[in-house]
Amino acid sequence: MKLLLLGATGGVGSHLLRQALAAGHEVTVLVRDDAALDDADVDGVRVVVGDATSADDVAEAVVGQDAVLNAVGSRRVRHPVEVEVGEALLPAMQASGVRRLVVCSAFGVGDSEGDASALQKIFFHTVLGKVYEAKEAADAQVRASGLDWTLVYPTRLVDDPATGDVVASEHLADGASTQVTRADVARFMLAQLGDDTWLRRTAVLTGA
Repeated sequence: MKLLLLGATGGVGSHLLRQALAAGHEVTVLVRDDAALDDADVDGVRVVVGDATSADDVAEAVVGQDAVLNAVGSRRVRHPVEVEVGEALLPAMQASGVRRLVVCSAFGVGDSEGDASALQKIFFHTVLGKVYEAKEAADAQVRASGLDWTLVYPTRLVDDPATGDVVASEHLADGASTQVTRADVARFMLAQLGDDTWLRRTAVLTGA
């Protein structure tokens, strides 16, 4: 499958890149600086140097793809980019006839906030307030796009080795784990390319 990956230099995105290549997919990455990619990861990868918030750059990268994996995350909490990425990506996908989209968002965004603890809610509204507002608006764009989307809402991301065992649900159950590995999130996102279980649905993802 031909895949466009956004956010390839990030925590989840770097796992997505390695796992997609290992699975035999043809991967295109859109990055601002190709030097940020690990040399071991780029063999056989089509690298487009550009900005995921640029309509022209995204349109160039999305042509000919079968699906898009969006793992872009805001590194500056005061200036989140999720909405701008959506404004560039969704029209480009629609114009190119690329329908499948899997997005890594975050637990605590939108309705999932209702399953968060009191302390988590305080953190979401203070430290991550602008980022979560941007993610909620961007996710609303995705839901209204008419594309074949899946939104993934991982709980607290950790860098432990992959377990291969995650729980995906519409709501975080009482007593459930509150963390999940980045590698497992990437594995789940890739699995959605061949599975319609979470098509046009939001999956809250946590460790088993």
